[in-house]
Amino acid sequence: MNVIEGRELQVPDAVYAYQLDGKGGTTPINDDDQATCAQPCWLHLDYEKPASAEWLATTPLLPDAFREALSGESSRPRVNRLGEGTMITLRGINFNVDSRPDQLVTFRVYMTDKLIISTRHRKVYSIDEVVNGLQNGSGPTTSGNWLVEIADALTDHASEFIEDLHDKIIDLEDALLEQQIPERGQLALIRKQLIVLRRYMAPQRDVFSRLANERLPWMDDDDRRRMQGIADRLGRGLDDLDGGVARTAILSDEITTVMADAMNRRTYTMSLMAMVFLPTTFLTGLFGVNLGGIPGSDSPVAFAFFCSMLLALVCGVAWWLKRSRWL
Repeated sequence: MNVIEGRELQVPDAVYAYQLDGKGGTTPINDDDQATCAQPCWLHLDYEKPASAEWLATTPLLPDAFREALSGESSRPRVNRLGEGTMITLRGINFNVDSRPDQLVTFRVYMTDKLIISTRHRKVYSIDEVVNGLQNGSGPTTSGNWLVEIADALTDHASEFIEDLHDKIIDLEDALLEQQIPERGQLALIRKQLIVLRRYMAPQRDVFSRLANERLPWMDDDDRRRMQGIADRLGRGLDDLDGGVARTAILSDEITTVMADAMNRRTYTMSLMAMVFLPTTFLTGLFGVNLGGIPGSDSPVAFAFFCSMLLALVCGVAWWLKRSRWL
């Protein structure tokens, strides 16, 4: 199909609907336009919106095999080719309000040399960066260039989040050197974020590498080189994630050791206190019996003498513990 009529790309609730002008900007897609293979058209849809969902289910521009994938049935990063079209699923850091960054957003795109159909439900801020570039006239000019810009923005945000996790781990390590235990659940959250990011960024790196190595007709050699560079950069981020997982495991062991040492010190202190006062407890118990013949029961200074004897006994036991290096 060499010509796509503009009316075929009219989706009332589309998030974005542009045709690239080949100069870094866009032109609107009008109902009476003819979108040819000279410059690609880009439809960005929210698959939860009624008109977009209906268009995805009925448009003849999409292969049936990819309709469900574009409608939210696939979330793991992957790339599939069918004829002239390529289906790509990617994940990005979640910067939406009331969401954690590790609750990754999913971005799905079907591409040919003249048509780009992308879908999401939660907002993907990496796409907005590309749109800002297009609106400023400095955006992508071709389908391949568009995909590279998207991949670059996604990887930039992932790298920033990985660096943020790295800084948090350093802060925990510095605090632990000063015997400061992190708040409950703080380390567990960091480990979870590391593991979740590792799980999805590893296949995403493979997707970028495959896109760089396959001879897709809408990607030129410069796009492939840039895509391989993005894959390598994400690979270095994965190495940092692996290092972060190992460092948090060491932190967890060290926290357990510090807490055990603190508990042992408290137990040891309580044991020494009991040892110091054990003789005095025996004497006070002995002299506390209500039986006749208790020494000093008729003397007015007997109580003061007994207290002085107990104080001397405590000091003597403490001196003996100190000499024996128990204190």
